[in-house]
Amino acid sequence: MIYRSIGKPIFFRMDPERAHHLVIGGLAGATKVPGMKPLMRSIYGVKEDPALATDLFGLHFHSPIGLAAGLDKNAAAVEGFSSIGLGFMEVGTVTPVGQPGNEQPRMFRLPPDEALINRMGFNNEGADHMLHRLTSVKERRIPVWVNIGKNKVTPNEQAEQDYLACIRKLYDVADLFVVNISSPNTPNLRNLQHGDELRTLLNAVVAEMQTLNANNQKNKAILVKIAPDVTDEDLIPMTETIVQSGVSGIIATNTTLSRAGTNHPNRMEAGGLSGKPLTEHSTEIIRKVYRQAGGRIPIIGSGGVFTAEDAYAKICAGASLVEVYTGLIYRGPGISREITTGLKALLKRDGYRHISEAVGRDHK
Repeated sequence: MIYRSIGKPIFFRMDPERAHHLVIGGLAGATKVPGMKPLMRSIYGVKEDPALATDLFGLHFHSPIGLAAGLDKNAAAVEGFSSIGLGFMEVGTVTPVGQPGNEQPRMFRLPPDEALINRMGFNNEGADHMLHRLTSVKERRIPVWVNIGKNKVTPNEQAEQDYLACIRKLYDVADLFVVNISSPNTPNLRNLQHGDELRTLLNAVVAEMQTLNANNQKNKAILVKIAPDVTDEDLIPMTETIVQSGVSGIIATNTTLSRAGTNHPNRMEAGGLSGKPLTEHSTEIIRKVYRQAGGRIPIIGSGGVFTAEDAYAKICAGASLVEVYTGLIYRGPGISREITTGLKALLKRDGYRHISEAVGRDHK
């Protein structure tokens, strides 16, 4: 409540990107103050509940609600985000070499629509910096997923080398990898979602993960993040290629180029849109992917999650875990506790003892 009545009005008067950096810097700095992490956990933390705790990808998640990639691009505030009730978090997108991203301004709010538009362009400090940051994390309380991409100057024909470079560099510090081929803000990146380009890329990253896992006697997973802006005609072969590739899961979805459901003047800005207008569409993509995959591969739901009902709809559509991003910005750090409390009530209402029983309910 403090965030919504005091923090949010202050941040929303600032330039969105400046506010973004202020939050990341503040979270990173706060965790260095003695006693601050326990205080944050007491205010925003979520106690593990057997009904919601999930084991997936060889990892334990005390809560099914995690943070999507894009907020902590450089793994600068891992300990801070680990202290506000999240069950896991994605850092990145990281590229082999640091890059500035697109020209500013490149982030825009649509307050009446509870949405954001960004055209950041994989701005990040690079894999070496992320390695240093994650190696320096003193206390890792939740699984940290590393979202990887290609540099803007790398042609698609050589894209796999960028993804492999990130995996090799960050293997020891990542609990799981996410292959980002669905951002709309890197030219031609989404072409990697289709046909031979998708098959070639996934074959390469899966083979690399298998080699590294064998050499290190581990079983780390690799997921693929897809876009919501795909036709049914494209989604069917895309899903089948992903399932057959041997990757461990699918994140659905990234931001959208659609402006359906928006009214704010900033809707005319170029970039990917996230938030409430994406809620139902991303859930429908989850439903279609689950149906096509036949439950053969876990799905992580992302896109417009603001409430327990939003998260539950994605779970019933087929998601095993759910991510927040824009909802955190609009609702504040208490969102994790609000959603998990609501999820427990929804499970009880429907007679489920564990959240896994609700996964894919729409199809049963």
